[in-house]
Amino acid sequence: MTSEDADRIGDDGDRLATEQETLAVGDVYDAIDAVGKPHLTPAELAGKTGLTADVAREQLARLAEDDELERQRVADAEAVYYPPDLDAVTDRERVVLFPDRHEIVAEHADQFTRAQLSQFARLVDTNRSGGAIYEMREEDVWQAPYESLDELLTTMRDVFGERSPHLEEWVTSQWERARKFRLVTHEDGYTVLQAENDDLMGNVARQKLDDDVLRAPISDSESWVNEAMTAQLKRTLYEAGYPVRDDRDLDEGDALSVELQLPLRAYQADWVQRFQAQGSGVFVGPPGSGKTVATMGVMDAIGGETLILVPSRELASQWREAFLLHTDLDETQIGEYHGGEKSIRPVTIATYRTAGMDRHRKLFDERRWGLIVYDEVQHIPADVARRSTRLQSKHRLGLTATPVREDDKEEEIFTLVGPPIGTDWSALFDAGFVQEPEVQIRLVPWADEDIADEYVSAVGHGRRQTAASNPAKLDEIRYILAEQSSAKALVFVEYLDQGEAVAEGLDAPFISGETRHARREKLFDEFRRSERDTLVVSRVGDEGIDLPDAELAIIASGLGGSRRQGAQRAGRTMRPVGDARLYLLATRGTEEEDFVRQQMRHLASKGIRVTEHDAAAVSDPTRDDGNETHDDNGRA
Repeated sequence: MTSEDADRIGDDGDRLATEQETLAVGDVYDAIDAVGKPHLTPAELAGKTGLTADVAREQLARLAEDDELERQRVADAEAVYYPPDLDAVTDRERVVLFPDRHEIVAEHADQFTRAQLSQFARLVDTNRSGGAIYEMREEDVWQAPYESLDELLTTMRDVFGERSPHLEEWVTSQWERARKFRLVTHEDGYTVLQAENDDLMGNVARQKLDDDVLRAPISDSESWVNEAMTAQLKRTLYEAGYPVRDDRDLDEGDALSVELQLPLRAYQADWVQRFQAQGSGVFVGPPGSGKTVATMGVMDAIGGETLILVPSRELASQWREAFLLHTDLDETQIGEYHGGEKSIRPVTIATYRTAGMDRHRKLFDERRWGLIVYDEVQHIPADVARRSTRLQSKHRLGLTATPVREDDKEEEIFTLVGPPIGTDWSALFDAGFVQEPEVQIRLVPWADEDIADEYVSAVGHGRRQTAASNPAKLDEIRYILAEQSSAKALVFVEYLDQGEAVAEGLDAPFISGETRHARREKLFDEFRRSERDTLVVSRVGDEGIDLPDAELAIIASGLGGSRRQGAQRAGRTMRPVGDARLYLLATRGTEEEDFVRQQMRHLASKGIRVTEHDAAAVSDPTRDDGNETHDDNGRA
């Protein structure tokens, strides 16, 4: 805004103040721009227009009643007014805080700001114009990855550009609430629950927990705990609003010397140090950030026998290869325990399913583990995987890029394993450790009227499958692959019939759960060695498969609105070098549009920008609609 504009606003304000004319909403927008924030108070409007405070208040109230402005009341302060469409003011970054609702509206926020917000708030919704709504919940404060309350409040003030006494008071209370209870080991070896004071023990813990959990009181603020029920104790108190700190001195486990033979990055070393200080935790970082190597750093620091739990045999094989490549462990020290092999060694890699079976679990119980690692720890709330949390060890470590679940059981990950430990995704992008993906949602029209009519007449799952399998998506896949012909690509599908049709149309292999293990490994290995540049993959490729050179991922269909699946599939491209690109295809005008936006919500919350476009294949006047020819690797 020029000085002449500011003078004009002031002159207009003097005229309004004297003539009592009606204030137009455009004048308010000019004043907002002059204030330099996307919202203002009556006092700020008065200061920029020359109106009296009372007249400014009346004019803003009138515009709000006419739905030309939005109004948010803030405790002990003037109401705040802002445009219903913040884009009407300016396209610069704006962060608007609503302390009473613990809600934040961010417009055109840059990656660093979005990454900061993700440290203490949950992304609720986004729109196509770059806007996002975040909310701060109790658990977001409890799990905020900060060593001190001051560090958390400093980040909040940096994001908001100002202090909010009302919100900071609430955050402080939640921070302190997360430190009211702790589990410790008594000098005689049994487990004790300690409360900050007598009232908390008597009115919360002893009211919420049954006698089979709390065996007997030790003092007014301490109780003897049934060791086998500690997981139940932590879940119950968490649901009551009191996360429990686990400071037990667990069995050290049998010693094992492990030497990591490559240097840790600075942030990986920080993860290891924080884990040692806490004794348990979950490493949260994007694919390619080196969580496996950081785990080896933990093993080096702890020096204890280790059990690695994984969701699949493919992951077990990858862990074994990584140990042999990056540590001084030899083959005699590493065992695998699953459907293909059953050997328990000082370092054992087992599947969740096998370790959770009663007939096998006793074998793991007999070993004195110094560390249990839960890879893809988001599986832990599931019944089969949860059984493995009963195994005893000195330390517990979870690994995940996506600690989100559509059943909202994320808190169980942190109560059963440990608090989150991670770093800003944006810091990894900026440092070049991980390539930030370019993410595009592409809306595809129906292939023809017949299939559109089929969608209209279908219901439930049939309708979702019809939209997901829209044949027009094949044209869009071909277009993207032809446009980026040098990129190694993964095409993800949710349905077997669609996968077979896409694979046939691209002349590329289709890998699904029905593909034999040996055939699957052969195809993945050919992809790694660049002998193939395109694979069509079902849900078996969602997690854990190491495909480091996949530069392009196309999601032709997915699992409803699963945020975890969307982030995992994006993660197939998030590596240190090269361009990383992800395309999500959705049939226009169907619920699939909402599904893909929901899938990308976790990535957006981590600071990754997601854009939306019309399908390119149907809008490109130069494309050839004739028959396609393909090379041996499946490219058009």
